[in-house]
Amino acid sequence: MGIVLSNIIAIYRRELQSYFASPFAYIIAGVFWLLSGFFFVSILFSPEGLIAQVAVRDQVGITEPPIDVAYQFLTVFLGVLGSLALFILPMLSMGLYSEERKRGTIELLATSPVTNWAVALGKLLGVVTFFTTLVLPLMIYQAIALSAANPSAPPTVMLLGHFALILMGAGILSLGMFISSLTDSTIVAAILTFGLILLLWVVDLIAGAIGGPVGAALGHLSLVKNYTNLTQGIVDTSSLIVFLTYIVLGLFLTAQSIEAFRFQRN
Repeated sequence: MGIVLSNIIAIYRRELQSYFASPFAYIIAGVFWLLSGFFFVSILFSPEGLIAQVAVRDQVGITEPPIDVAYQFLTVFLGVLGSLALFILPMLSMGLYSEERKRGTIELLATSPVTNWAVALGKLLGVVTFFTTLVLPLMIYQAIALSAANPSAPPTVMLLGHFALILMGAGILSLGMFISSLTDSTIVAAILTFGLILLLWVVDLIAGAIGGPVGAALGHLSLVKNYTNLTQGIVDTSSLIVFLTYIVLGLFLTAQSIEAFRFQRN
C-alpha cells in the first residue's frame, strides 16, 4: 500500500510540475481569470447589474419581494464559472495521455510495475490541483465583495458552490483523461471531450423531451442540473454521487484503455 501511495504521489508531482512549467497552462489561467473578472464586474456593477437593479427598486419604493443580492450573485456567478469550465477543462485534460502517446512514453507507463489505476489517479490529482489553483483566487475577491453585503451570505453557500465547481471539474477531467488515452492528437482529445461535456450539459433538455422513466434516468446524468443543485446551497447527496461516479468511471475506463494498449503491444 505504501509503495502504491508513493507511486501515486510521484506521478502527481510530475504532472503538477508539468502544468506549472507550461506556458499554455498559464495562457488558459489568464483567459479564465480575465473572463471571470469581466463577468464578476458585469453581474454586480454594470448598469443592468444586481446593485443597479436594487438601487432602482429603492428609488421607486419597491420592497417586495426582497432581493438577496449576495445569494443571487453567487448563484449567477457560479453558473457563469460552470459554463466557462466547459471550455477550459478539455484543454487541461487533452494532453494527459495524448502527449505520452506522442512522445512514445506511454509504452513505459503501460509496461511499468506501477498499476494503471495508480498512474491515472496521479495524473488526475495533478490536473485537478491545477484547476483548483485557478478557482481559489476567484474565491478571495468574491469573499471581499460579499463581506460588504447586507444581509450577508452564509459562507457555506459559497464554499459548497465552489466545492461543486471543483467536483464537477474533477468528473469532467476524469472523463477527458479517458478520451485523451485513446488518441495521440491533443486537438482530437479536446474536441471529443468538449462534445461529451456538451452532451452531458444539455442531457437534461433531451431527458425532458423524451419523458417517462428513460427521460427521468437520463436527467440524473445532467451536469447542469446536479451542479445547480449544489450551487444553490443544497447538499444533494444524489448530485455528489453523480459527480463521484463520473470520476471513478473516468479512472476505470482510462485504466482499461491503457491495459488494452499494453495487450495490443504484447
